[in-house]
Amino acid sequence: MAYKRKLFGTDGIRGIANTYPMTPEMALRIGKAAAEVFRNGKKRHRILIGKDTRLSGYILETALTAGICSMGVDVLLVGPMPTPAIAHLTKSLCADAGIVISASHNPAEHNGIKFFSHDGIKLPDSVEEKMERIILSEEISSEHIKGNLIGKAFRVEDARGRYIEFAKNTIGNNSLAGLKIVLDCANGAAYSVAPDIFRELGADVIVLANKPDGLNINLNCGSLHPDNVVDTVLKEKADIGVALDGDADRVIMVDERGNLIDGDHILAIAALDFISDGKLNRNTIVATDYSNLGLDETLKYVGGKVVRVQNGDRYVIEEMLKHNYTLGGEQSGHIIFAEHATTGDGIIASLQIMNIMKKRCKKLSALAKCMNTYPQVLVNVEVKEKKPFEKMKSVKEAIKYAKKQLSDSGRVFVRYSGTEPIARVMVEGRYKDEISALADMIADAIKKEIGVQNAGSYSCSREVY
Repeated sequence: MAYKRKLFGTDGIRGIANTYPMTPEMALRIGKAAAEVFRNGKKRHRILIGKDTRLSGYILETALTAGICSMGVDVLLVGPMPTPAIAHLTKSLCADAGIVISASHNPAEHNGIKFFSHDGIKLPDSVEEKMERIILSEEISSEHIKGNLIGKAFRVEDARGRYIEFAKNTIGNNSLAGLKIVLDCANGAAYSVAPDIFRELGADVIVLANKPDGLNINLNCGSLHPDNVVDTVLKEKADIGVALDGDADRVIMVDERGNLIDGDHILAIAALDFISDGKLNRNTIVATDYSNLGLDETLKYVGGKVVRVQNGDRYVIEEMLKHNYTLGGEQSGHIIFAEHATTGDGIIASLQIMNIMKKRCKKLSALAKCMNTYPQVLVNVEVKEKKPFEKMKSVKEAIKYAKKQLSDSGRVFVRYSGTEPIARVMVEGRYKDEISALADMIADAIKKEIGVQNAGSYSCSREVY
């Protein structure tokens, strides 16, 4: 029987800060378990810890550090830094593992703990399951760690500069002079490094949401709320807008006309440039089930193809590593350039697109015309339990009917969120009215079966693309 996870979701462990499992008591246990899992041999071991700007990061960082040091492992502290910077620094500093304290794009009251292996790659399910068993067991003990065996904590003073230089080098330090950029840091982990990266490459940078106070991360800003970037791009006549999320592992861009450029368009622009330069291995990119069918059509036209995996950037990365693919990502803006990074990096993705703009002497709106999108509807339904869809007759029949109606001209994708009690219904096709009706039909069936009723109405959000 397959192991049923109790802590880890699609991207580490998450929850409301200071409530289970995001308590200092659990963080202490998580730190101990991490030290136990990542120790290998008799050398002195080190685990690197970074975080975003959430107020709760202090208590979790301290508890994790205590747990790790109690197991005889040293800790390298880098403070608020983008998630992809932690992946890079873990590898470049030869740490045994990296830990990020962040809930990414979620509100400030949330927090999370996620891990990178020594080579800067997110952990496979098997390692997370091993760690979870240790965390939840009573077997782990640090009583034998005494005296000079106890770990120490060190502050990495040059972490910020290391990542800035690394990021700049991903485009060979090519000049961005002449580009006016609107940059939204989401009051998050990139607030200190991102503006300097673009400025040091010569760009004129207008910075938004770079004054974190511990409670305003992702608050009406960042990749989930790009309206301020759109308005500022138009007002300032900027060439490009960049909206990062709270931990800067994903990005949504805005062209000079105020149009949103999502992860699919970023993938399409980069893939065509790579194919033109002979740099896209097997002319193939990796995307998820949520990526638009228009992406497949764009690549097919030039002899390329899209390989799809389940939702979650770590599954994209696993597929890329397995087949040595060069480029992959998600519609949400997690973009992985394998030549430079081992995880999604919103800053590096932005640099790559700006470099293409300069190299091709084209505006972002012109580059984005390479892809025509199919209309998509995404309906999120809050649920009281995550019952298998195939065990709910009305839901199963609704999905079957929707697929039959769309035939080969669209897709239906229904899954549960890995981090929240939400069922996600995505329907894609040629006609917006048709897919909207089909998505609502499936969502209604889910609501009747397992929906959360709130003040006489069901909690449900709906987005149309």
